[in-house]
Amino acid sequence: MCSACCVSQLACCCGSAACSLCCGCCPKIKQSTSTRFMYALFFMLVTVTCVIMMSPTVETAMREHIPFYTEMCHQLNAGENCSTLVGYSAVYKVCFGMACFFFLFSVFTIRVRTSTGCRAAVHNGFWFFKFVALLACCAGGFFLPNQDTFLKVWRYVGAAGGFLFLIIQLMLLVQFAHRWNQNWSSGAKYNKMWYAALAFVTLVLFSVAVGAMVFMIMFYTHPEACFLNKLFLGVNCGLCFIVSLLAISPCIQTFQPTSGLLQPAIITVYVMYLTFSALASKPIETVEEDGNNVTVCVLPFKSGLKNDTNIVTGIGTVILFGCILYSCLISTTKRSSAALQVYRNDMPENERARCCFCCVDDTEDYDDEKTAGGQSVKYDERDGTIYSYWYFHFVFFLGSLYVMMTVTNWFHYDNAKIEKLLEGSWSVFWIKMASCWVCLFLYMWTLVVPMLFPKRFQA
Repeated sequence: MCSACCVSQLACCCGSAACSLCCGCCPKIKQSTSTRFMYALFFMLVTVTCVIMMSPTVETAMREHIPFYTEMCHQLNAGENCSTLVGYSAVYKVCFGMACFFFLFSVFTIRVRTSTGCRAAVHNGFWFFKFVALLACCAGGFFLPNQDTFLKVWRYVGAAGGFLFLIIQLMLLVQFAHRWNQNWSSGAKYNKMWYAALAFVTLVLFSVAVGAMVFMIMFYTHPEACFLNKLFLGVNCGLCFIVSLLAISPCIQTFQPTSGLLQPAIITVYVMYLTFSALASKPIETVEEDGNNVTVCVLPFKSGLKNDTNIVTGIGTVILFGCILYSCLISTTKRSSAALQVYRNDMPENERARCCFCCVDDTEDYDDEKTAGGQSVKYDERDGTIYSYWYFHFVFFLGSLYVMMTVTNWFHYDNAKIEKLLEGSWSVFWIKMASCWVCLFLYMWTLVVPMLFPKRFQA
């Protein structure tokens, strides 16, 4: 059994076979899921490497605990204490290599419609060779000529790709809100309990949003300071109220009968989260009280202690990169790609309501299985691809640029450190605040577009 599993893993690394775990107790996995998981693993390995490169704490620990660290850096021609392997310039070069890797695969897999061709075989297998290719791409960034010019140009390319990735994230959120409401509303036709579920979840979401608004008013505003906080908090809350009224207006429900309060509740909670994140990312302000400069508009538990900072930064970083990975994977499913007008969905929407509707597979019929002393693999792409291969790699290409800009604190890169990722900068503040408005605009557009173009919407 062990030898059979080793043969299976060798076929996965050096051939076109699908990857699986050496554990027969694990649930069956689809070939398409296995492939996407492996690319996500590559993506996260490079992302963790970038985080390490931006961490002076890790750099200091390596210098203190790795024997012959200085000699090793000298042998690698990496500068004093490996100075060329840390900092924002190193992250730019590594992410350049990862972006090139996914962009080349995006071009390589254009118009792949079946998993039986040679290009599909390369996409779904040969993981050892692809890992070596990824390492070569990341290392190649350190040997580019005219690196000062490269960093300046690549900075703007990264900003453009990062903004586009943000827009895809927001489009997915809007699509998720509509799909949730549609799925549960379809269940209400057969069981009135789904109405109660819709009402309960909507009430909870709006309660969370109102609680977040009150919290930010209490701790992120001040009578004599924080004008931008008060202005944008009022604007965002007002826009959320407007889209909520628009969603249940008769003119909208004439063209979208399933439109209700659940969708604006989801959007409102996310906008409140983005607003809170933006206000928390803004540089601190001070006012003079009794002859002393007092910091205002910050959380009361933000005492400046090292443990508090590490906890906040660690949790925030995990949530941030979890959202990035989710967006990279979920945006490439057939249903999500169809919502983004990238992949045509010819499959009928499953009308059966489910509590975990977002975990439902795009397909339910499979051709055969493979068992080689470990986890069984379902080959679910015999008749055609389950997702768009080129678009899958293109989203990871954009995700690479977004990681690069986020880890280096966007345009405040000179003194960027991963430990200070959530401590505040104006570029992060404006990006998150703009994301609020783009999210609200996208949702509002999905409400009014059927009314503006009724014939096209019906088609």
